[in-house]
Amino acid sequence: MLTRSFLAVLGATLAAFGGYAVLLPVLPLWATVGGAGPALAGATTGVFMAATVAAQLGVPALLRATGHRTALILGAVALGAPAALLPLSASPVLSLGVAVVRGIGFGVLTVTGAALVSDLVPARMHGRASGVYGLAIGLPQLALLTGGIWAWSALGPTPVLVAGAVLPLLAVPTALLLPRRLPARPGAPAADTPAPGFARAAVGPWLVMVVCAASAGGMITVLPLAGVGGVAAALFVLTAAQLVGRSAAGELGDRLGLTGRLTGPALGLTALGAGVAAWGLTGPGTAAVLVGAGLVGVGFGAVQNDTLVTLFARAGAARSGAASSVWNTAYDSGTGLGATALAAVLGAAGAPWSFGVAALACVAAGLVVRPERGPARG
Repeated sequence: MLTRSFLAVLGATLAAFGGYAVLLPVLPLWATVGGAGPALAGATTGVFMAATVAAQLGVPALLRATGHRTALILGAVALGAPAALLPLSASPVLSLGVAVVRGIGFGVLTVTGAALVSDLVPARMHGRASGVYGLAIGLPQLALLTGGIWAWSALGPTPVLVAGAVLPLLAVPTALLLPRRLPARPGAPAADTPAPGFARAAVGPWLVMVVCAASAGGMITVLPLAGVGGVAAALFVLTAAQLVGRSAAGELGDRLGLTGRLTGPALGLTALGAGVAAWGLTGPGTAAVLVGAGLVGVGFGAVQNDTLVTLFARAGAARSGAASSVWNTAYDSGTGLGATALAAVLGAAGAPWSFGVAALACVAAGLVVRPERGPARG
């Protein structure tokens, strides 16, 4: 994994996800400064993720047309540059417009980065490589989800908004270390299309990712809007726990052959965490919310790794773009759905009901999705 190209992917990911993370909890707050209510403020995340998902569907074709390096650079520019407009006005209309363009860039970045994990690393190490890639995604969020909230309070909104513009652009020089085109693998198909039966095999992992991402994304959006005490600590715990869950799932999957079998238990852990957070908001207080955030993070991190590696295996060799597109659409559509829906529940019924709904959704997904018996290799 310690090749120049893989390290370049990790460096570009650190920078790009830094720009994503610093604005994720802050942009809804900026919209409220411009007069938006909770539902409209939460919709800034929902619109961002909707644009992300729409872009992700077209990334396999973009990779074939431009190559991974160019796609990574285009995504970084689209994610960063529009955020430079935000300090000019707190208008919710401007925030929503910027969110659309940034979402397109983020969609290109996420699919390209995850595809490179598969393309640059041997299949026997996909679990560990996905775990390391998860660290590159999670470390900026660990520092900047909470750091953005702190900086908003201590320094004001402008430095945070500017950081959201600059950080993704730092990914551009790092991405230039990648080769213009990756060498073709022996026996690679002419187009990045999934193996026969992949659509049916992908339904279970896709659904679990949607539900878990909705729970975690909803928590990240709702906690700042609800004015909950200890929100920065809760976001820190959730993000740190994701790193633990994703890394542990990668090791267990590769070493013990458990890939595809960790999703069910991880989904249950996510449901438990959302329930504990809901309970904490009814009276027990910050400590219970922190525990709930930690459980959600561990469960969601394990689901991320297990479903991604499962989809790589089920898509078949040399079809990483298609598998990455499916996984990332689940991740980001779930995040947007959770942010929008749970913010609406917050406005209508209060924060405990928001997390109660998330817990029930996880339970429902667990009842619908059959336990995996391991990935069916294409």
